Amino acid sequence: EVHLVESGGGLVQHGGSLTLSCAASGFTFDGYVIGWFRQAPGKEREGVSCISSSDGSTHYADSVKGRFTISSDNAKNTVYLQMENLKPEDTAVYYCAVDSRDILSVTVSEYDYWGQGTQVTVSS
Repeated sequence: EVHLVESGGGLVQHGGSLTLSCAASGFTFDGYVIGWFRQAPGKEREGVSCISSSDGSTHYADSVKGRFTISSDNAKNTVYLQMENLKPEDTAVYYCAVDSRDILSVTVSEYDYWGQGTQVTVSS
């Protein structure tokens, strides 16, 4: 079956950097869109970024544009989220997810498979 496992979360100072990884099993990333989402305590889950494994095109939420970079390694079935200039408001559980339609979107309801998340905490 399909499994997505996030890793790389942790505690980082304001202004610091962190890179998250999402490893997939049960399918290959070719022909799919992989997204990153986050959910802070008391808030709704929100889209962060996504990437097409077919052509490498990307999309970013305005809140992270210029600070976060999404990339993928299709041979390793892994997607990454490089986070720089982190702010306390970036603190959340970060999830990766897969949309089998291969359409760029960070709408939660459009994604088919989800990982269990990794905690990112940014100190002020």
